Amino acid sequence: MRHAHTVEQVRAAEAALMARLPEGTLMQRAATGLAVAISNFLGGTYGARVVLLIGSGDNGGDALYAGAYLARRGAQVTAVLLSDKPHAAGLAALETAGGQAIPVTASSASNGTTAAQSAVAGADVVVDGIVGIGGRPGLRPEALAVVQVAERYGVPIVAVDTPSGVDVDTGETPEPHVNAALTVTFGTHKICHLVDPAATACGPVHLVDIGLDLPPAQVQALQAADIKALYPVPHGESDKYSRGVLGLMVGSAQYPGAAVIATAGALAGPVGMVRYVGPDAVASAVREAHPEVVGDGRVQAWTIGSGLGDELDVPRIRELLDAEEPVVLDADGLKALDDSGDHVDVLITPHAGELSRLLGVDRATVEAERLKYARLAAETFDVTVLLKGSTTVIAGPDGEVRVNTNATPWLATAGAGDVLAGLCGALLAGGLTALDAASVGAYLHAAAANLASGGGPITAIAVAQALPEATRRLLS
Repeated sequence: MRHAHTVEQVRAAEAALMARLPEGTLMQRAATGLAVAISNFLGGTYGARVVLLIGSGDNGGDALYAGAYLARRGAQVTAVLLSDKPHAAGLAALETAGGQAIPVTASSASNGTTAAQSAVAGADVVVDGIVGIGGRPGLRPEALAVVQVAERYGVPIVAVDTPSGVDVDTGETPEPHVNAALTVTFGTHKICHLVDPAATACGPVHLVDIGLDLPPAQVQALQAADIKALYPVPHGESDKYSRGVLGLMVGSAQYPGAAVIATAGALAGPVGMVRYVGPDAVASAVREAHPEVVGDGRVQAWTIGSGLGDELDVPRIRELLDAEEPVVLDADGLKALDDSGDHVDVLITPHAGELSRLLGVDRATVEAERLKYARLAAETFDVTVLLKGSTTVIAGPDGEVRVNTNATPWLATAGAGDVLAGLCGALLAGGLTALDAASVGAYLHAAAANLASGGGPITAIAVAQALPEATRRLLS
């Protein structure tokens, strides 16, 4: 499991550790890990042209000491000083190792660009040591100018701890920021590493252990071993009822395919039986595709809403929301949600547009502040929220957050959400809590999409068909 801590938690842990260690030890640990990661990223050190973008804080100190390490191993290292107060000891170490430093305001080169811009344009890698985790969103003009040169010339940027300019504690990117090819972070992941849009700006994240003693994290990303431990595997005495029975209230004459697709997702989960409740014509289509599906009867959980269209029955759905069985509420079913706070165990699965309508805000606002609005909806409606997107944000009403990061962009296809709703319902019926069902469902849904895609287009049915194999690989 990957844990993401807040800036305040990291700062407190760093202060506690530094009080027990000789001065500078923590920075040396970070710098060494950073230098090794940069060397691995380059595929070697000797002769590599490395440019450090150095601000005034300890983040710049990490970069300078890492630059000294690389210079001693044959790299050509240039530090572009974006502040007149760089980390003094780090700068001295770089210069002693043979690196050089130039202020960002250094005189123009012969081709009309500044010396800093020329260095960046000719680099093999640029190291972002502009601001650390305490920085605010956005970049100062002089920093933005050199970052844009790197982007213009296609020079990869390695971010130190976090990409400068992002909001570390929320994952928001309201201002210009660094887009990293790699982020090297220390001690723990930060929230921006897991939550989009900032997560995309981080690129792959490499974690360097520096020995921090941290409290529990409210934002986590489950990994394969965590998902395997949660999955409800049947045992020798299991039968179709004890494995769980899921009721599906999905699809309509307007959208019959939604019922077929959601059923495929449910049957690929751990349940022993699926009951379909809906129009006769749609039920016939479901049974033609899935003859094992039966009709109305007692269930352990419901999936409601996918493709209901004009046949949405709000009073009936609200009855089920207030009953004892847990519910996955998707798509059109979200229109029945109220803020009564009387729900037993409800999981909602909106995309940004649907969540924006529930909360009365613009879609673009939700997309820009995904963590904030997932948490707000969970608290407002007393439900677990699975906010779909490039990184899936799952927020519980108690404030706990899990993020799923293994999806392929090809998963953005019609009907994929219906598969997810059916699968999550099956996991609820199998006995998982709403938070765990959402976590396992999002992970396996993405894993199946990756398996079905192979790097190319997929359909929702292909994702559902790949779910058993994705699950088998997980459990093996």
